[in-house]
Amino acid sequence: MNSKVRKNLFNVLFLIALLVVTMWAVFKDQDLSIILDTLAGVAPVYLVIGFILVILYVCSESVIIKYLLHTVQIRVPLLNCIRYSFVGFFYSCITPSATGGQPMQIYYMKKQNIDIPTATIILMLVTIEYKFVLVFIGLAVVFFGQGLVQSLNLEVQFFLYLGIALNVFCVSFMSLLVFLPNTAKFLIMKGFSLLKKLHLMKEKNNRTQRLSNSMELYKEASVFLKNNKAAILNTTIISFIQRFFLFFITYVVYRSFGLHAENAFTITILQSIISISVDMLPLPGGMGISERLYLLIFSPIFGGAAAATASLLMSRGFSYYILIIVSGIISFITHLTVRGDNPIQKEEKRGKL
Repeated sequence: MNSKVRKNLFNVLFLIALLVVTMWAVFKDQDLSIILDTLAGVAPVYLVIGFILVILYVCSESVIIKYLLHTVQIRVPLLNCIRYSFVGFFYSCITPSATGGQPMQIYYMKKQNIDIPTATIILMLVTIEYKFVLVFIGLAVVFFGQGLVQSLNLEVQFFLYLGIALNVFCVSFMSLLVFLPNTAKFLIMKGFSLLKKLHLMKEKNNRTQRLSNSMELYKEASVFLKNNKAAILNTTIISFIQRFFLFFITYVVYRSFGLHAENAFTITILQSIISISVDMLPLPGGMGISERLYLLIFSPIFGGAAAATASLLMSRGFSYYILIIVSGIISFITHLTVRGDNPIQKEEKRGKL
């Protein structure tokens, strides 16, 4: 068993263990019969809408990837981009801090003749836009929605501010890499040298040179941004729409329970607060803390713990658990069918950043 297989197996086992602990924590004080009766009363149309929103959420990223690849004269069928997105979401869902998604996307993009530097920069831009949307919403909530924030449990407020701080740091760091690549390279190389002097990191396998080479990618990304500002603006707008598809699922669940006291905007913003809070935490899909924050926020809105738990199973079921299942199936099919023999890529004149 090679190291890659062992690592994936460990991630899956860790995910299962975390799922078991999470489910125990959610249900240990609940009357399961009440929860099941509540779910049984949900009209099937709401289940269909929830599923459609999840698929639209994933496919929105596919549109962004295709758009950016088209900008650099790489013609890729939308179906291939959909595959990349599902692969990315699957591995992001099962790895801490969603670190496994992009490497696997790059792997399959390379097999279909998209060079690694281009794939890396495209996906880095997707990540920056994805994080930027969370930062924008988080800061907007803090500055213009203090009434809503102050009404939340103190634990929820803590994780909200922590999530905003971590995402601001992440976006700022990635923006530094892109917009000031020479400064970023100087600081990172100096930092790496300091770590070696302190014996916290060893020089092996030409690590210094590989780090230096990787920094050159950010110079290319900087040039890309300067030359394609309209593309970045358009794909950022698509990223906002993409996030809306996911956050809106909770409102669909809310209406499926026959509730209407709160409007769609409030429910959607409350769900976004959960995503902002857990996005950078080192847990697969924010599992455990996502469920806890959801119950803290939505128990009063759904009229009690039992109804909130039932809604959690639906909302989280669509936005995470069903996403894992569907993306896992598509990732498996992709692994079996992608052989690096894409004739479209071979026939087209492929551009580079």
